[in-house]
Amino acid sequence: MTGEFALWVYLTRTPLLWLTVTLVAYVVAERFSEATGRHPLANPVLHAIWMTGLVLKLTGTPYPTYFQGAQFVHFLLGPATVALAVPLYERRAVVLRALVPMLAALVVGAVTALTSAVLLARAFGLSHGIVVALAPKSVTTGVAMGIVEALGGDPTLTAVLVMLTGVAGAVVVSPLLNLLRVKDLRARGFAAGLAAHGLGTARAFQVSDVAGTFAGIAMGLNAFLTAMLVPLVLGLVK
Repeated sequence: MTGEFALWVYLTRTPLLWLTVTLVAYVVAERFSEATGRHPLANPVLHAIWMTGLVLKLTGTPYPTYFQGAQFVHFLLGPATVALAVPLYERRAVVLRALVPMLAALVVGAVTALTSAVLLARAFGLSHGIVVALAPKSVTTGVAMGIVEALGGDPTLTAVLVMLTGVAGAVVVSPLLNLLRVKDLRARGFAAGLAAHGLGTARAFQVSDVAGTFAGIAMGLNAFLTAMLVPLVLGLVK
């Protein structure tokens, strides 16, 4: 038992341990998702999160220790986002044909996501700090944290809210669009990327490359537009 404890202590000090835990959790969740035929509730990110969190809880591992090992995955978020330009370039003709309705949907979607979050938070009497952290919930984590930090809010809280938004969006987007009888893959993908940023985009790529391409466009454009709108909206509702 002493030898096993010593081995565990050694492993917890090795950064690769937590990278391995993260990757194993995701692979297990991905296999489960495949086995269910990509059911929305079998979202691999959702299940990888709770499995990794359970390991951290059972081992009493603080998050900073975990992040030292798993930060390589965090680093890859940047290159992965840039790589979305590849399917965009390959389908540029399809994108250009849908440019006008796409821009209209962007404005309506970005304004709705932002104002609904802020107004609901105000209606429930949440503090200004929480309202600031909640405002950019529908944009990708790095951009949302940057917006909130510039406004004096809590970027850590924002990261949690963005993740919750992405997970919820990725789970409900397909059933909701099916209920609304939206068949156009361009519209489905754009809606997923606009409302649920990276996780919605990942879900869209599981459906089709066309949906994923439009989701990536929505994610990028929404980040740009929301960064400009958040200070304006927060200034109006003070």
